[in-house]
Amino acid sequence: MNKRHFLSSTAAAVLALSAGATLAQDNTFKIGLILPMTGQQATTGRQIEAAARLYMAQNGDTVAGKKIQLIVKDDTSIPDMTKRLAQELVVNDKVNVLAGMGITPSALATAQIATQSKTPLVVMAAATSSITEASPYVVRTSFTLPQASVALADWAPKNGIKKVVTLVSDYGPGLDAEKFFTSRLQFNGGQVVEQLRVPLRSPDFAPFLQKVRDIKPDALFVFVPSGAGAAVMKQFLERGMDKAGIRLIGTGDVTDDDQLNDMGDGALGVVTSHHYSAAHPSAMNKKFVEAFQKANKNLRPNFMAVGGYDGMRVIYEALRVTKGNGGGDALLGAMKGQIFESPRGPIFIDAQTRDVVQNIYLRKVEKKDGQLYNVEFDVVKDVKDPGKTK
Repeated sequence: MNKRHFLSSTAAAVLALSAGATLAQDNTFKIGLILPMTGQQATTGRQIEAAARLYMAQNGDTVAGKKIQLIVKDDTSIPDMTKRLAQELVVNDKVNVLAGMGITPSALATAQIATQSKTPLVVMAAATSSITEASPYVVRTSFTLPQASVALADWAPKNGIKKVVTLVSDYGPGLDAEKFFTSRLQFNGGQVVEQLRVPLRSPDFAPFLQKVRDIKPDALFVFVPSGAGAAVMKQFLERGMDKAGIRLIGTGDVTDDDQLNDMGDGALGVVTSHHYSAAHPSAMNKKFVEAFQKANKNLRPNFMAVGGYDGMRVIYEALRVTKGNGGGDALLGAMKGQIFESPRGPIFIDAQTRDVVQNIYLRKVEKKDGQLYNVEFDVVKDVKDPGKTK
């Protein structure tokens, strides 16, 4: 009863105050950015906040006569905290847009608030396919795991990888990665001989990796959230799995640009599929990387950073199109259908699904100028989320 009472009270408060929110805005446009700034996913928060602030520094803090205010909150990747912070931002701070969402459970926890208050929720990180279906006010600028996984399952059988074990973090994105990689690999004549799932909180990869070593597949396919790739790589190499002839492949989270140099030369040759690499050769990306590193003590931007950077672009452009007028519905309408060049390449916000359509790149870890990079060697263009094409 207490929980039900709390939820109904909160809903009533959100609805009552959201109607007057635009009147209280004056000439300020508030973006509530909820991110994991501490805890296991802290690198995600650090990257997205840095990218958002870089976008503002490059494009000014006034759009259509509105002064942009960024309000950053740390949810430590605890969904209950994300929800509470989102409620406070809508009710007390009267934000115009909610954004961030480091992990899927956080995005799903906030979706109901976005719907009730008619506040656009720009998801800059979380990557489970179903997130955009949780609220009609969700717009995503990151990626989905099905997008990244399918491309690798097409590549693997053509390159001597037929027998695979999958190892994923046991929550939404991991289950998406497992499902879509497995079904596509099997369609292409490959075989997934074992599916392993690791707890999201305090994961210990050692017993799982030992099991993989005993099975001796052609490759181990891995998905872990941003920030956990280094631990997988370290334990993979410690067990001599590379020397045993087991190849490590995965989505780009595994060879995260933020951590790649710390992984050492054992990461060389690892093939991943993803939507962004700091080594993407476009002129726009070279400028982005240079500016990001200059503003952040030589920190290399990763795929989370580009999700935050492009998310700010989507918000700015929506505000420009609506000329600073109108509430959440007008902003949402102006976010749908945006097409633009990103540091990752061309992207498109699908007006029907509100999800990102983008290139997915196949990359191999190589050394350039003494540093490790995910170097792109192939591209699948304009990839929609396979989870929504049925």
